[in-house]
Amino acid sequence: MTSRTSAQGLALLRSARFARCAASLALRSSAITTARRNNSSLNSPPRIASQCRRQTQVRWHSELSSGSKSKRLMVFLQIKSLSSSPSQDHILIDVREPSEYNAGFIPTAINIPVTSQPDALFLSPEDFEDRFGFEKPPPDKELVFYCKAGVRSSAAAQLAQQQGYDKVAEYRGSWLDWQKKGGGPQ
Repeated sequence: MTSRTSAQGLALLRSARFARCAASLALRSSAITTARRNNSSLNSPPRIASQCRRQTQVRWHSELSSGSKSKRLMVFLQIKSLSSSPSQDHILIDVREPSEYNAGFIPTAINIPVTSQPDALFLSPEDFEDRFGFEKPPPDKELVFYCKAGVRSSAAAQLAQQQGYDKVAEYRGSWLDWQKKGGGPQ
């Protein structure tokens, strides 16, 4: 092979490589244009792991605005008194799920699970009674919420205030505090 032939072969090889690169680039830009036009993830080229952003979920917790009604926080002795001598002015509400409630609850408490039934206090009195089998708590009573550790009870208290209940209280220590301090299960 002469140097001229090898130079021609090298030039041919370079031009072939150039042609493949150009074709690849043309196909890629065509695919990107098509994907943008269709705006569909099914039509876009696959992403390389380094190009992907990790998606995270953000959970927000918001307190009611400062102009809203406040919640009364109750402690073990107040709840013990309330459960041992029930009053017509207070309704003790366990917002845990029925399986948790059935495993043990504070005496006199009714069960309105906030996780599976968040709309409960927004129901009409008739729909509420159909769903739960007892009367909907009237707005003039103080609703005292508790759960297992205080998180769900806070959410339930906020929902009650949104529904227009003015007298709302929380037992933030909730079931864990009740058991720890010797409150017996029902």
